[in-house]
Amino acid sequence: MNALEMARLAASQGFFAQACFFSSQSAEKALKGAILELGIEPPHTHQHTELVDKLKSLGVPTQACEQLRLKPLSRMATSTRYPDEDTPPLKRFDQQDANEAINCAAAVLVQVESWDSH
Repeated sequence: MNALEMARLAASQGFFAQACFFSSQSAEKALKGAILELGIEPPHTHQHTELVDKLKSLGVPTQACEQLRLKPLSRMATSTRYPDEDTPPLKRFDQQDANEAINCAAAVLVQVESWDSH
C-alpha cells in the first residue's frame, strides 16, 4: 500500500510522472503478491495484464481486474523513467494521467484485498 500512498503524495505535489510510476508499482506489487500467496513464483514482467492472466489461470476470479485499463498502467512502469527521444517523462504526464493511474491502481488493490478475504 505504500507505493499507492507515494503516488497520491507525488500527485498532490505536482509530480505527475512519479505518481504514475508509483501507481504502476502499487498494482504490480499487489498482483505479484497475490500470485506469491498461491505459492507460485510470479512472472518477471511489468505487464499487469500478464499478471492478471496468470492469476486467472490459477483459478482466481479476475473479471473485475480484466475490466480495468491496465495496459496504460503497465506502460507507466518504464515510460515514467526514461526519455522518449527529446521529451523527458516530466513533460509527458499530467494531472489527469496521474489521477487515472491512481484510480486504476486503487481498484486493483481493492480487488486483490477481496481475494484475501475469501
